[in-house]
Formats: sequence, structure tokens, C-alpha cells
Amino acid sequence: MIPRQKSQLVRARLDQFPAVALLGPRQAGKTTLAELIAEERASAYLDLEDPTEREKLTDAALYLSGHEDKLVILDEVQRVPELFQTLRGLIDKGRRRGIRAGRFLLLGSASIDLLRQSGESLAGRIAYVELEPFNVLEVKVVGDGDGDAHEKLWVRGGFPDSFLAESDEASTVWRENFVRTYLERDIPQLGPRVPAETLRRFWTMLAHLQGGTLNAAQLARGLAVDGKTVARYLDLLVDLLLVRRLAPLHANVGKRLVRSPKVYIRDSGIVHTLLGLDDRDAVLGHPVTGGSWEGFVVENLLRAAPDRVKAWFYRTAAGADIDLVLEMPGGNLWAVEIKRGLAPKLDKGFHHARQDLEPERSFVVNSGEERYPKGEGVEAIGLGELASLLAAA
Repeated sequence: MIPRQKSQLVRARLDQFPAVALLGPRQAGKTTLAELIAEERASAYLDLEDPTEREKLTDAALYLSGHEDKLVILDEVQRVPELFQTLRGLIDKGRRRGIRAGRFLLLGSASIDLLRQSGESLAGRIAYVELEPFNVLEVKVVGDGDGDAHEKLWVRGGFPDSFLAESDEASTVWRENFVRTYLERDIPQLGPRVPAETLRRFWTMLAHLQGGTLNAAQLARGLAVDGKTVARYLDLLVDLLLVRRLAPLHANVGKRLVRSPKVYIRDSGIVHTLLGLDDRDAVLGHPVTGGSWEGFVVENLLRAAPDRVKAWFYRTAAGADIDLVLEMPGGNLWAVEIKRGLAPKLDKGFHHARQDLEPERSFVVNSGEERYPKGEGVEAIGLGELASLLAAA
């Protein structure tokens, strides 16, 4: 089993807060991590997708009060939103008796809905941890070297069942069924009435545009819908933690800046499945290669970085451009350019952008593992080493 980077953080939050919400897309490993934590302490587990399990919460206060001495794990908690008010009352009663931490571990796969529901009732009583699919730091133990593991992670994506599949074919089959299940079962359960085929077309269009700036009008024309509908579809995929909107940095540099966000499908394996790319050779032969690699690097760096690190991209109308700008604890900026290949060349736009922002450190991430100076204060670096630097920040 591959150890998860966030496991100690979840344990620490349980030692501090009465409730911890572990958020992430389906099949990212939330239940597996919760089961490992449950082995360490007295626990009770309820899967709220199971009608039989939900039936136990007909009188939720009575049932949960009977497990006050245990960690209660509630899986897919967004299925029972009315539960949050009950949890608040139980937590407050427990606090008055000196029970201040480790009461509830809530697992959810819909971020915004869960945050809103719990935020109404559990402010000051709950901590949030996002568990993403595997990242480059977690898969070091797989393969003959970091490079092998990283290539496999890029092609297959980080969902555990996809990454650990016995073959590329088995990984592809898993991802195709993952996409179909989300479209045909999971999304309808959350309430939105979106035809599965329409949403798949939209998701596939985003895959073709991986790493591009959002052009809602263009997407609307392709789907024969209006801009508000495109915004609703995009919000849905962002809320489900399947798509990332990377905002532009609005620096006060006296330049005309690009204001549309960049859009990434968060898992590279899902990008490849939506485009029908079943193995590494197919990925390398497709025009999406550069965008797919950029999205893979962005996502892995942000998975490795502490939550307090903020992220943007920077682009001016005149062509100054940095793929990823990170604001580190303390306010210093790191500039990250992303290039596929072993001999990355930097464009003038990157240097012009560095002159605008004056970052403390500048990197160009490539697909190799060697670290060396590129000149003018820029370092070439492998993805794994930069992810390690961020994790230690």
C-alpha cells in the first residue's frame, strides 16, 4: 500500500478538532485512509450511500450519542445534509463535558456543497483536509526510478485503481468506467439535471483545451448552449474536484493583464481517457501532450504544497507569461515555467514576466531529474525535487 502524504495531517486535525472533513473526488482513497485511522482507535463506520446505513440515522442524535466514546466515520456525508445541525448539537454537548477532539470524520466528494452545509452549522468546530489522487511524492516507491513512476503517473493519472492497475489496458478500462459512473450515477444523485452525453462532450472539450484560458463563448457555441449554462457546467466539475480554475495574478505592474482563468482537468489520466489515448505512445503523439504535461505538473505541485501556499498564473497582453506563480508563506513569490523535454528553452515572455514580478526564486520544470542553473537566476529542476521543496516550505 502506498502511504498517503495527508495521513498525518488528518490525524493531527482529529487531535485538535471535534470534526474533520476529508474532501476529495470519488475513488481518491478517502475510505482507505479512514479505515487505516479507524484501526488505531475505537471507531464506528457508516456508508451513507447505503440505505440500510442511513436508516440507522433516523434518530441521528440518539444513534450518534451511543457512540460518543468512538470516532464516528460518516462516508459520503453530503448525501445527508440535514445531519450537520445534529452534529453541531452533539459537539457542543460533548465540549461541555470536556470532549473536545476526535468525534467525527466526515468523508465527502462534493466540495462546495459540503463546505456550505457544514459551514452553516460547524464553524469553529471542523477542519478541512483535501485528499487528492496520488502525487509524485507518494509514488516514489513504484518503478525503477522517479522518472519511471512519474511517467506512469502522468499517463494513467493518480486515482489508485488506475495507477496500480496491472496493465495500461486495465487502467484505461477503469478510467472509462469511472467517467461513465460519474456522468450516469454520481452527478444525477447530487441533483443537477444535466444530460450525461452533453456533460461528457463538455468535459471532452475541456480536455482538448487543457491548460488554455477559459473562453466561455467558444465552449457555448460548441455545445449550442448559452454562456450561463457553460458556467454552470464548469462550476459543477470544479465543485466535484474534477476541474481546477487557476486564476490570473492581478499584479499592480502597470500592464494590461489577461483576466480569464486557465482551466485544467485535475487528473491527467482522465484527460487521456476523454481523448481516447490509451498508452504513453498515444499521449506523446497527440497535440494535447504539452497541455497535459503542464496540467500534470501544476496539479502535482499544488498537491505537494502546504495549503497556505497560494497559486496563480501570470500573463500580459504583450506576451509576458509565467505558467505558475506561487506565493510562499511570508509573501515571497516563486515563478515556475513548465516544459516537456530534457533541454528546456525559455521564451522571452518568461524573462519579461520575471522583470515585472521580481520573484525570489525561478524554476523551469522539465521531464528529467537533474537540477542545474539555467542562468539569469533560473534553475532547471525535476518535478519530484520541486515538489519536495514545496512540501517542506
